[in-house]
Amino acid sequence: MPSVDVVDETFLAVPPEVVAAEFAVPARWVRWWPDLRLAVDTDRGVQGFRWTVTGALVGSMEVWLEPVLDGTVLHYFLRADPPGPDGRPAPAPPRRGAAEARRRQRAAKAVAFACKDRLEAGRAPGEPPT
Repeated sequence: MPSVDVVDETFLAVPPEVVAAEFAVPARWVRWWPDLRLAVDTDRGVQGFRWTVTGALVGSMEVWLEPVLDGTVLHYFLRADPPGPDGRPAPAPPRRGAAEARRRQRAAKAVAFACKDRLEAGRAPGEPPT
């Protein structure tokens, strides 16, 4: 079990292809996760991405886009450990791992809400997706 295991879900009232386009831009990855280096492991198009993660953490990260009703559920997963001296995953002590997981949970929700705010801008509640 990795030291950092983050799972998050956020509903966006926009089609999956619109959300997928947000995550298809590598320049955004650097803004959203500045201390992580991401390499695409799997590009699923409108269903999202899976990355290999290095940098401050070593492991995997995934964004899965699920069409639901008139929008998309953005599922986010991060499973990683801090790097050891050799660069390979080295499990953190429980308290440090839990603190890092909480920090990454807040960061994941900030990314999701920033996308939601940008992509739903100008849409009144109850209106069709933009």
